[in-house]
Amino acid sequence: MQEHELWITALFNQYLAGPANSILTLAGMPAADPAKPWANFVAMQFVVIAVLMVTFALLRPRLSMDRPGTMQHVFELVYGFLRGQTEEVIGREGPHYLYLVGTLFFFILFSNLIGIIPAFESPTMFPPVPLGCALLTFSYYNSMGFRVQGPVGYLKHFAGPVWWLSWLMFPIEIISHFARPLSLTIRLYANMFAGEQVTLVFLGIAPLGIPVIFMGLHTFVAFLQSYIFALLTMVYLQGAVEHAHDH
Repeated sequence: MQEHELWITALFNQYLAGPANSILTLAGMPAADPAKPWANFVAMQFVVIAVLMVTFALLRPRLSMDRPGTMQHVFELVYGFLRGQTEEVIGREGPHYLYLVGTLFFFILFSNLIGIIPAFESPTMFPPVPLGCALLTFSYYNSMGFRVQGPVGYLKHFAGPVWWLSWLMFPIEIISHFARPLSLTIRLYANMFAGEQVTLVFLGIAPLGIPVIFMGLHTFVAFLQSYIFALLTMVYLQGAVEHAHDH
């Protein structure tokens, strides 16, 4: 499907085509059109990262114990909620993994919400972005499992609680774990793509009034999908490290 080029992508292609082509060539994936190596979802990810960096850069010097501002209250509320969730799901060691869970949550949330702004698109409505987040989660919780439990202890986790059924449980568990990135990807991509398309359809039919309702629904789905992705990351981490932490 040929996608239209966003204005921000056009700027990337105009001024940064050279670096992009060099990186793609080094990766063995030369661009189909060297004049336009930047895709919308790639450019939008850089925009989201820039927005996050500016947001936290503005927030940091305004942090105050005595007179916290509205922005600080909001982020403290989100931080407290995520910290509480990691403790509840993973256990007392949960906050040790908060940096990854929080990073995923904010990146996905801002990626979901930026599509509401006219002339922008949500990068999460393109499969490679949710897939990248899902592969990061998959790699991280497995690496934590090996690190915390040790190779033997973590592999024993796949054999199940009954040793004489390990021959059956091991392949089932392996298939189940490899299906997780696919599940995370499809859930986030499908919800954001559907929400974006519904909003665009009603914007085309009735530019005022009715689309506001669907934009509100899109905002709710954006928060919900960010939370679900973060929550599932916690659940997978809990399954990977629970035995070691219990001991």
